[in-house]
Amino acid sequence: MTTDSTRRTPLVRLRSDGAVDEATLAYARTKIDAVLARPGLPAVTGEVRIARAAAHHAGHPWSATADVRVGRRQVVAVAEEATGTELVDRLQDRLRRQTDKAAHAWDDGHGTTAPPWRGGESGTA
Repeated sequence: MTTDSTRRTPLVRLRSDGAVDEATLAYARTKIDAVLARPGLPAVTGEVRIARAAAHHAGHPWSATADVRVGRRQVVAVAEEATGTELVDRLQDRLRRQTDKAAHAWDDGHGTTAPPWRGGESGTA
């Protein structure tokens, strides 16, 4: 079974594969929105996929992959856990860490000036 639920802000699609219950999806939507809808983040788009393995003997039957774009940077977070709640919490932690790195990256032309010995400005006029 594959379900699909989309929300407008942020533009991140939450998908599920397998026997994922609605309570876990609602919990995941709340936690993902808490990370990705924070003020100060650039535009966020992408997809989060939560899957539950059909095999009951699997040690970590729950898995999740978040593949989102924060501004111009791509962020990928992966988690595997024994329960749906643990999975969502682990994914939230990893997604927050990665989005913080992406939001604070200086790759859009705001980098520091090279030191004088590398051809940058000398600092004296």
